[in-house]
Amino acid sequence: MLETKHRTGTEQNVHCMLCTEEHKTYSTNGHAHIHSIISYGIIFGGSSSFANKVFIIQKKIIRIITNTRPRDSCREVFKSMEILTLHSQYIYSLVLYTIDNKHLFDTNNEIHKYKTRNNNNLHRRIANLSKFNKGAYISGIKVSNHLPQYIKALTNDHKYFKSTFKRFLYHHSFYSMNEYYEYKEDRRIQTLRG
Repeated sequence: MLETKHRTGTEQNVHCMLCTEEHKTYSTNGHAHIHSIISYGIIFGGSSSFANKVFIIQKKIIRIITNTRPRDSCREVFKSMEILTLHSQYIYSLVLYTIDNKHLFDTNNEIHKYKTRNNNNLHRRIANLSKFNKGAYISGIKVSNHLPQYIKALTNDHKYFKSTFKRFLYHHSFYSMNEYYEYKEDRRIQTLRG
């Protein structure tokens, strides 16, 4: 365990709350507080280099809550507690942004009339500015286009879409955006669909 003087302010708050509250009570109250801090404006800062530092702090907090050793992986803890990792929350927020603002996006079949396998994907505009390419608009398109087909098919039923998509993210607990983009839809994951 880190010495008190080496903890961040948030870690210190978590440790103090744990000393005064029951574990289960803190798990819901404390995590709700931390989640609100992490998810605030995440679509704008989720791709920054600072996001990895925030993710490390999130893992430290999870270790404090669950009394997990520093060298143990938190992936299973995230899954069992149904907590979205920072990157999973970023993915979730970006996809909801694109769905809630469909009028801002064009699909490939609106741009051209060729029948391709990506015809229903969102059209990604080409730009040379890295700030634009890393922004919420383009990132939302990339993340949405990479969704598994069975989740994309649910976008018209918003409530069912959100619950299915969250189950998918809980199940995979992505530790990076590259991990998400490397994900290939697997037919064996039938439990997420029902």
